[in-house]
Amino acid sequence: GTCVLPDAQVKIFLTASAETRAKRRFEELKKKGQSADIRMIEADMKARDERDMNREVAPLSMAEDAVLVDSSYMNIDEVVDTIKEIIENRQKMGAETLWK
Repeated sequence: GTCVLPDAQVKIFLTASAETRAKRRFEELKKKGQSADIRMIEADMKARDERDMNREVAPLSMAEDAVLVDSSYMNIDEVVDTIKEIIENRQKMGAETLWK
């Protein structure tokens, strides 16, 4: 939203805690029959987050006009519904408001 699509009509900053993302990744790997250490996964995610937020080119940051969606306590259907609701609400506001 800040570098790739700075003029997007709707910007969503989707996040979840490192703990939640590690649990999700751990479960995904388990389903694939792969072994994993959840503590290592979480440490790797925190390190990647740190790198992404502090890189010199296009650091990860939330655009001022983005809507924060923290999916830490949501399932995929709830995330999709939340984002659809945000988009629908923005559309109801009218095109002039979307570009401000």
